[in-house]
Amino acid sequence: MSDTTARRPLRTVVIAVQAVGAIVLALIGIWVAGFGSFNETLLRVGTYALAAAIATVTVAAVRFDGPKWGRWLWALDIALLAGLALSVTRYFEIGTALETGLYFFSKQDIWVGVIGLAVLLEATRRAFGLPLVIVCLLTLGYALYGDSLPWIFRHGGYSLQQVMQVVWYSFDGVFGGPLSVVVTLILVYIVFGALLEGIGAGPVLLKFAFAATGRFRGGPAHAAIAASGVFGTMSGSVSGNVVGTGVMTIPMIIRRGFPPRYAGGVEAAASAGGQFMPPIMGAVAFIMSDVTGIPYLTICIAALLPALFYYVSLFVAVHLEAVRRGIEPLPKSEIPKIERHDWWMALCFVVPLAVMVTVLLSGRSAAMAGFLAVPIAVVLGFILNPELRRKPMMLIEALRQGGQASAQILVAVASIGIVIGVMNMTGLGLRFAGVIRVIAGDSLFLALVMMMLGSLVLGMGMPTVPAYLIVILVMGPAIEHMGVPMLIAHLFVVYYGVLSAITPPVAIAAFAAAPIARANPVLIGIDACRVALIGFVIPFALVYNPSLSLVIGFDWVSFLWICLRLSLAIWMFSTGFTGVSSARLGMGQRALRLALGFGVLVPDMWVEVGATALALGLVAQDTIRRERPVAA
Repeated sequence: MSDTTARRPLRTVVIAVQAVGAIVLALIGIWVAGFGSFNETLLRVGTYALAAAIATVTVAAVRFDGPKWGRWLWALDIALLAGLALSVTRYFEIGTALETGLYFFSKQDIWVGVIGLAVLLEATRRAFGLPLVIVCLLTLGYALYGDSLPWIFRHGGYSLQQVMQVVWYSFDGVFGGPLSVVVTLILVYIVFGALLEGIGAGPVLLKFAFAATGRFRGGPAHAAIAASGVFGTMSGSVSGNVVGTGVMTIPMIIRRGFPPRYAGGVEAAASAGGQFMPPIMGAVAFIMSDVTGIPYLTICIAALLPALFYYVSLFVAVHLEAVRRGIEPLPKSEIPKIERHDWWMALCFVVPLAVMVTVLLSGRSAAMAGFLAVPIAVVLGFILNPELRRKPMMLIEALRQGGQASAQILVAVASIGIVIGVMNMTGLGLRFAGVIRVIAGDSLFLALVMMMLGSLVLGMGMPTVPAYLIVILVMGPAIEHMGVPMLIAHLFVVYYGVLSAITPPVAIAAFAAAPIARANPVLIGIDACRVALIGFVIPFALVYNPSLSLVIGFDWVSFLWICLRLSLAIWMFSTGFTGVSSARLGMGQRALRLALGFGVLVPDMWVEVGATALALGLVAQDTIRRERPVAA
C-alpha cells in the first residue's frame, strides 16, 4: 500500500470534520440572528475559534495527496489547532476577570496571546494570501517599535504586554465590534445567499438574466452584469461572486465573439458592483451602520442611485463594444424560454427578499430580517423544487458552503481587529488625516484624490468587509475633516475599497476570473477598469453633488442636474473608449468625448454648463446620424 493510499482515510475524516464544523457555523449564524447570545465572550471568541479551525482544516484537507513531506505540514496543522485551542481556552478562563479589569497578566498569558495571533495570521494567509497578513504584521511592528520612527509615525511606545492586552485580551482588537457585527448580522446573509444557490434559485435567476438580455447585442455579457449584480449584493466576496457566476457566463461571453480578457473583465467589474448594490451591499451596509450609527435603510437609500448608474454604465459599455465588434443579438432559438416552473422557482428569491424589505421597513432589525428570510427560502425550495425533495442533501451542502464562506469572513475581520486595536492605541488614523489636510490645503479635490489612491492601495487583495474597515480607519477621518458628510465619506471609501478588487496589479477579482477565461489576469484587470471607469468617477460626483444620495442636501434641481450630467458622462466615456457611437470615431473625436466626460462633472458652473451643452450636441448628432458601423 502506498503512502498516499494510507493517508486517504485520514483525509476523508478531516474533510468530514471540516464539513460538520462549517454546517455548525452556518447554523450558529442563523440562530444568533434570530435569538441572540447570552454570553458576549462566547459569541465572539467561541465563534472565531470555530471559524479559525475551519479555515485551517479546509486548506489542510487538500494536502494529503501530496509528496511524503506533506506529513510534516499535517503536523504543523495539528500544532496550529493546538495553539488555537490553548489561546482560546485561556481567554475563556480569564474572561470574567478581564471584564472587571481586575486581572494582572502573567508572562504566560502574553505568550499564549502571541500564539493566538500567530495562528490567526496563518489562518488568514491560507484563506486570503499574504497581503492582509503583511498589513497586520506591519501594524504590530508599528505598535511595538513606533517610538523609533520619525515624523507623524512616532508614538510614545508600547510594550508587548500592552499590545497584547489591547489586541488579543480585549474587545478592542481581534474580538472587537466588527467581529460581533459579522456574527450577529452578516453570517445569516452569507448563509442565505448560499441557501438560495443550493435550493436552485441561482440557476433560475441566471436563466431570467439570459432571457431578459438575449435580445441585446451584448447578450451573455449583459446577462453576466445582471446576474452578478443580484448575486453580488448577497456575497461578501467579489472573487467568490466571480467564480460563482463566471463559470457559466464567461465561456458564453467568449462564444459570442468577445475576447477572453474582455469576458473576464466584464464579469469582474459586474461582480465588484454587487458589493455596493442595495439592499445587502455585500453585507458591508451592516458594518457601516454599526460604525457610523446611521440607520441601515438610510445607507441603502443613499447607495441606490450611484449603484444603478454604475450598472447602467456597464450595460452601455458592453453594448458599444458589441457594436464595435459586429456582434449581433442572440438568435431567438438560443434565447432561454421562461417556463412556468421558472416563474414559480423565482419566488424562492422574490418572496424572502420581499419579507426582508418589509421587516426592515417595519423597524425591526436587519438580523431578524435575515433570520426570517432563511426558513422561508428553504420551505419554498422544498415546495417548488422537486430536485431538492429528491436530493435533500443539497440543502446540507449549501449550509456547508455558507459556513465555509462565513469562516473566511470571520478570520479576515478578526485580522482587521489587529489593525483596529493598534490604530486606536496610537491614533495614527487621526494623524494621517492631519497630514492630508496639510498637503491638500484647502483643496477638497486634491484630498479626495489622495483618499482614492490610499483606498485603492489599502483595499487590494481583501474581501469587501475587511477592505472597508481598514480603509475607513485610515482614510475616514481625513475626508470627514474636509467637511464631507459622514455617510458620503464612508460610501466614498467603500467604492474604492471595492474597486481595488479589479485594479491592477493585485486585482483579486481578475485573478479569480483568469482561470475561467484563460487569459492574463493583469489584462483582465485593465479591461475591467475600462468597463467600470464610471465607478471611479461616481464617488467624486457624490461628494460634490450630495443630492445624488437622496438623503443629504436633496433638492430637485440639483438632483436632476447631476443625473443628466452623470448620464452624459457615461455616454461620453463609453463612446470615447470604444471609438463607436452612431459611426466610427477618429482619435480626435474620442479624445473630445473623454474630455467632455470629465468636463460635465467638474465642480465649476461654467465648465459644467459648457461641457454639458457640447455633450448634448454630440448626443443629438449620434441620434440623428444612426449608421451601422463596419465590424472590426
